[in-house]
Amino acid sequence: MVRPPTARSAVPGVGRLGLLEPTAAASLRQLGWDNVDGVPVLWALSRSPDADLALSTLVRLRESLEDEWPELDSAIRSDTTLRGRLFGLLGSSTAFGDHLVAVPASWKVLRRNELPGRDELIADLLDAVDAVDAEPETGPDAGSMLFRAGIAGPEAVALLRSRYRDQLMLLAAVDLASTVENEPVPPYLVVGRHLSDLADAALTAALSVAVARVCKNGPVPVRLAVIAMGKCGARELNYVSDVDVVFVAEPADATATRLAAEMMSVAGSAFFEVDAALRPEGKAGALVRTLDSHLAYYKRWARTWEFQALLKNRPMTGDLELGRQYRDALMPMVWTASERPDFVADVQAMRRRVEDLVPADLRERELKLGAGSLRDVEFAVQLLQLVHGRVDEALHVTNTVEALAALAARGYVGREDAANLTASYEFLRLLEHRLQLQRLKRTHTLPAADDEEGMRWLARAAHIRPDGRQDAVGVLDTDIRRNAVRVRRLHAKLFYRPLLDAVARMDSDALRLSPDAAVRQLAALGYGAPANALGHLKALTGGVSRKGRIQALLLPTLLEWLGDTPNPDAGLLAYRRVSEGLDDQIWFLRELRDEGAIAQRLMIVLGSSEYLPDLLINAPDTIRMYADGPGGPQLLSTNPEDVARGMQTAAARYDDPKRAVAAARSLRRHELARVASADVLGMLDVPQVCAALSSVWVAVLEAALCAVIRASEAERGGPAPADFAVIGMGRLGGMELGYGSDADVLFVCDPRPGEDEATAVKWANGIAEKVQRLLGAPSVDPPLQVDAGLRPEGRNGPLVRTLAAYQAYYAQWAQPWEVQALLRAHQVAGDQDLGVRFLHVIDPIRYPTGGVSEESVREIRRIKARVDSERLPRGANPSTHTKLGRGGLADIEWTVQLLQLRHAHEVPALHNTSTLQSLDVIEAEGILEPEDVALLRESWIAATAARNALVLVKGKPTDQLPGPGKLLSAVARVAGWPNDDGSEFLDTYMRVTRRAKAVVERVFGG
Repeated sequence: MVRPPTARSAVPGVGRLGLLEPTAAASLRQLGWDNVDGVPVLWALSRSPDADLALSTLVRLRESLEDEWPELDSAIRSDTTLRGRLFGLLGSSTAFGDHLVAVPASWKVLRRNELPGRDELIADLLDAVDAVDAEPETGPDAGSMLFRAGIAGPEAVALLRSRYRDQLMLLAAVDLASTVENEPVPPYLVVGRHLSDLADAALTAALSVAVARVCKNGPVPVRLAVIAMGKCGARELNYVSDVDVVFVAEPADATATRLAAEMMSVAGSAFFEVDAALRPEGKAGALVRTLDSHLAYYKRWARTWEFQALLKNRPMTGDLELGRQYRDALMPMVWTASERPDFVADVQAMRRRVEDLVPADLRERELKLGAGSLRDVEFAVQLLQLVHGRVDEALHVTNTVEALAALAARGYVGREDAANLTASYEFLRLLEHRLQLQRLKRTHTLPAADDEEGMRWLARAAHIRPDGRQDAVGVLDTDIRRNAVRVRRLHAKLFYRPLLDAVARMDSDALRLSPDAAVRQLAALGYGAPANALGHLKALTGGVSRKGRIQALLLPTLLEWLGDTPNPDAGLLAYRRVSEGLDDQIWFLRELRDEGAIAQRLMIVLGSSEYLPDLLINAPDTIRMYADGPGGPQLLSTNPEDVARGMQTAAARYDDPKRAVAAARSLRRHELARVASADVLGMLDVPQVCAALSSVWVAVLEAALCAVIRASEAERGGPAPADFAVIGMGRLGGMELGYGSDADVLFVCDPRPGEDEATAVKWANGIAEKVQRLLGAPSVDPPLQVDAGLRPEGRNGPLVRTLAAYQAYYAQWAQPWEVQALLRAHQVAGDQDLGVRFLHVIDPIRYPTGGVSEESVREIRRIKARVDSERLPRGANPSTHTKLGRGGLADIEWTVQLLQLRHAHEVPALHNTSTLQSLDVIEAEGILEPEDVALLRESWIAATAARNALVLVKGKPTDQLPGPGKLLSAVARVAGWPNDDGSEFLDTYMRVTRRAKAVVERVFGG
């Protein structure tokens, strides 16, 4: 017999409700909820952060209410808002549960529709001690917030405590209701403001009791202002917190001191601890001071942290007019505190000291003081406010979240960073509030890692739910870690930003960019035409746009960094061009503001080089690479093989050769900008620069050749009739190109089997011509000239020859200069196998058995003498021409090549196309003395560095070093000279090349 399925009860059992206490079922029966009518109530109870706690407290509350329970029971069943508030409260706070049981009628407070305003809170707390109906104190020293309590005996404390607890309970219930029912969640700012307003009301009532106790027989004879500090001053108070205050009195006599002390005593017994330790001299100082005494202290003795503390001061009660006078007098000092020596460093050091005070075993659990904690956010925000607030009144706010919003709106912090920091701050404050509500104790410490029950309660109280992958505890743990990491990262980014210290040191007038101050500042920084520079500044900061504000923030520091470059005027103009060119790139200014390394390196580059600005405008992502990565500068993180593959992939996306070559040139542009930037910044040595420039030339040549051949095959409708290879010659073959070098090449083809040779050669010529034309087309980039002038018969000979034709020509007709040129021939693009076969063909020619003949040596010497006399430009200084001058590149390279021609047949290691590597072999084999090789190597590197620096500085190829002056100093800096003394650099260059020339004359001249 098959039993029918058992129908599931409509009334959920304690297990389904998540109730674990053995008495839970009996408690539900006792409350009368274990029936169908009670189902909505039961499910609501199950959503309470701690359903067992809420249920046990409700049973106690029923017993306390006795005959009045039915009214509450009816309200719980019918009013979902009340139900959400009550169940959320009782499942989150044993302290409020105890309060309700002790004062059961106070549950009716939770029925109020809206939270009371500040004035109503003050009236309610004053009413508790019969001060609300009385007019404010009268007399010459009375203030609008000074009252006299009608009840001032010991019972006043209990009355105030109960009334305060009711108001605090209402806020907590509203705050927690959404964990149980679909109730609106009060924003963090609303909670913080309400708690601060409640603190204002509490201290106003406590002061009224103090007035009644201290001034029993007459009007108050002093003016006393109570100034809120810290979180209360910023209106972002916690549920349970000390309230920091400062007292100002006129006069600051014994009566004023007694009033302040009595107010603190009453408040401490009824509400919360009142801490006056932020007063001048701290706890060792007088409790009450006059306004003049406060001013004298802050003008003469106050330390940096005391001005930071004053940032949040707010008159809260007592004589508000005196409080406003205090604030008005002190705030100008706060906003100039960042001009103090080492201000930024002092604030940063203080944050580190605070963090060090947290015990090691609590650092991961500490919400307030540990790494990635609330203090990280607050210190970063306050530091930014204090540094920039002296010239921007929009930052003169006290609340942390509002200050973050102002910093973002004014451009001092990125919008995304501000939003992330705000979200993390509010999340951490939410956890802090929930932990404090549990027992109404001041705490900032998360449950221990092994306290799963505590973490589960916290997750539910914070309205955190499972996400499908993790339970609520797992989600909470992940959120805590994620937010701590995010806060720590953003804290480090903002709090230790290099711009802060520089801005703090700048003159306030210069920060405001007033014309006279700016011109003076620019002239002091080394700008030759400060009026022109000021025009650039006005253009950059014009209008009221966010970008203009960020530029105004950046420029004082950027100008200082530019002032240390060889040409700050040109650098500022270049910066304006780059800024305008990247106007639509929203990341550009953000990166400069947030990444100090990027900003400083960009200024060095722009103030040193005319070659780079256009490249950076057209390859802006290179600027992002100015940052440091985990392994060092990102400018050095690129692999040449990756660049080559990237060019090939980019070009392969297009069938049209023009578009394919344009894509390859775009990547070449980026790579040139990267290499040149790293060179100017001193991150690459000469051989590394030459290798990188040669590598990118080879990559773009390969990409262009592949694109042209691919298009030709598509047009022909079949495969190419010949294999095609490009042989690098000169510095390209030696992988020693400079910025101003053309690419010397030979084009070689080999007809494929079955193909007509004439047809194959004609096709290959078309390919070579198209590659030259496409690469040489005008562009915004540095030119790409492919020069085939070193081919047999020079420019009169065919552009492309077959492998067999090359073999026949070199075997019968090769001239000494052609043999010498072949020493640097190397396969660079096209068919690899054909290129290698070409090298095998020419090896017997360039490395002849027995070495080069004496007749050929004489011819080479004759040609060199002719080059020296005829090719040096008219008017050039032979001592400082980097290519053809004394001890220049030509001298060294011809000398090395002659030694190769004489010895390579017996020294295989000399079968090398690199000048520097061949010099290493010459030294290792003892062909020249090490001292001579060292002189040749040093001269080649010096000439190459100078030649590259000339292009970088002037923006166009040139070989002639200038005479003493600004241009020479700029070349010296870019070439790696350690100071601005161009004449010293030139003297060293001439000495090095002169000594190398002596070796050349001895070795090359025979």
